[in-house]
Amino acid sequence: MLVLGIESSCDETGVALYDTQQGLLAHAVHSQVAMHEDYGGVVPELASRDHIRRLVPLFEQVLAASGLAKTEIDAIAYTAGPGLAGALLVGASFATSLALALGVPALPIHHLEGHLLSPLLAHDPPVFPFIALLVSGGHTQIMRVTGVGAYALMGESLDDAAGEAFDKTAQLLGLGYPGGPALAKLAETGTPGRFRLPRPMLTSGDFMFSFSGLKTAVLTAVRERALTDADKADLAAEFQEAVTEVVAAKALAACRQACLTTLVVAGGVGANERLRERLDTAAKERGVRVCYPELALCTDNGAMIAFAGALRLQAGLAETTVGNGAFVVKPRWPLATT
Repeated sequence: MLVLGIESSCDETGVALYDTQQGLLAHAVHSQVAMHEDYGGVVPELASRDHIRRLVPLFEQVLAASGLAKTEIDAIAYTAGPGLAGALLVGASFATSLALALGVPALPIHHLEGHLLSPLLAHDPPVFPFIALLVSGGHTQIMRVTGVGAYALMGESLDDAAGEAFDKTAQLLGLGYPGGPALAKLAETGTPGRFRLPRPMLTSGDFMFSFSGLKTAVLTAVRERALTDADKADLAAEFQEAVTEVVAAKALAACRQACLTTLVVAGGVGANERLRERLDTAAKERGVRVCYPELALCTDNGAMIAFAGALRLQAGLAETTVGNGAFVVKPRWPLATT
């Protein structure tokens, strides 16, 4: 079965072809980072218009790379939410229109389900059940996963997601957009501990997160003195230590409570080297296996959407539309309700 995946939830346009027998055949992603940089963040209207420009060329690029014709596609999976409404509409309308023209099913896919299942694309994939840590710019969640479509929320952020806190803190330090990777790079040259930042909800006894207060603590430090470059590096390092300590501790505590020995980490912040280092070290001590997607699949991409669509079809869980071109997007969509 050949599944086309379309991702357009925010500021990356992703297209991919996944074959249930041969695996991932081809995928391509266009990032809008350069376009949004001047604005310090994603501008929804600009994001939507850029998706319109990019989808057809990316689709043709992926077809050419795979050596297949569009008539060989058996189903089309697209991100239906959560995300920016306009951006989701672009991908959904393209996917359902193409499905109508080809006479194949169109499958609405949850964006976070794509991230959560993306580590299963690895050469040595995890097996169900496992704990999933979804950590990105828009979400920080811990899920208990017993199978495709079987997701139980254990905890999530009450305010800023980890990635959002990274970006806002980077902005406070004058690092520009996108802030997360820039802050992580700066942290490599700094020394944690010189500035003391809180570890929010580290000992709360649950799996909830809160990072807005940590961001405020950084703001206070910035206002207290004129920071030198060395100060900024030390503050970045301490901030990164605070976030990764809390996230790693809660994810592994969830494994312990659920009596599971596999932890899946997905989402853009899952590429953070310090977070991976912390998780790998602590997990080894506890006998927990940690699984990550390939670095290229940590950010938003069409491969994870195609793969999630294929798994849902194989499991008989796919909600499809065939022949009528109808679709609905869900800018807000809890993963546990899929």
